[in-house]
Amino acid sequence: MSFSDYDYVHVSVAQKKEKARKSMEKLKRTMSDIEPVVIEGSVIAKTWWGKAWNKNLESYADYSNRIGRGRSYVREGAVLHLKLEKGTIHALVQGSTAKPYQVEIGIDPLDEKTWKQITLLCNRRIESLEQLVSGKFPKELESLFTTRQEGLFPSPREIHFHCSCPDSARLCKHVAAVLYGVGARLDHNPMLLFSLRMIPVEDLIKRSIADKMANMLKNADKKSPRVIGDDQVHNLFGV
Repeated sequence: MSFSDYDYVHVSVAQKKEKARKSMEKLKRTMSDIEPVVIEGSVIAKTWWGKAWNKNLESYADYSNRIGRGRSYVREGAVLHLKLEKGTIHALVQGSTAKPYQVEIGIDPLDEKTWKQITLLCNRRIESLEQLVSGKFPKELESLFTTRQEGLFPSPREIHFHCSCPDSARLCKHVAAVLYGVGARLDHNPMLLFSLRMIPVEDLIKRSIADKMANMLKNADKKSPRVIGDDQVHNLFGV
């Protein structure tokens, strides 16, 4: 029986989860830094950033044939390890064989022209890192960030991947599961997106911070009516 035939042998969800669990236990003995993707419930991503990442993936026809299989895999706990770094994603995914498949994904840096345009349009509209992380910014910025080809999220031509599985499809289900796993990761740390695309997140808020600092310095020498002057201190305490 070939690997491709084995992939189509019916295996229940419970069996898949148990197999993934056993593989996870084995990996923990040799990988102290293992980072599995754990999905609680049926929803893969719950925050604005995680949902936006997954919605971007689902918007491209290039991925339509295999993306659904990836959803099933990530929900079943098949993504045993997922590490995001600058421009790269490293993962281990439990498939039909005993040994997990290795997945490597490269994400192109955001085009400098696109980034300059985004930062220009965000000028003084995001006041803090907390506001950015929470996704609580003006609606028009949501549209700006998610615009296809010109937003923060990568298009298929900017995503390059390799999986050690024998599947000849351009996007195998193991890679699709990892891509969905990234959406789950962004739920916990949206800043990983800026690391993946190698862009300085501080550019989005530094203009607003600079304005605040300028106003603070401008008002630093102005006496507040609440401040007690030297003559008032003398009258109150006789000093």
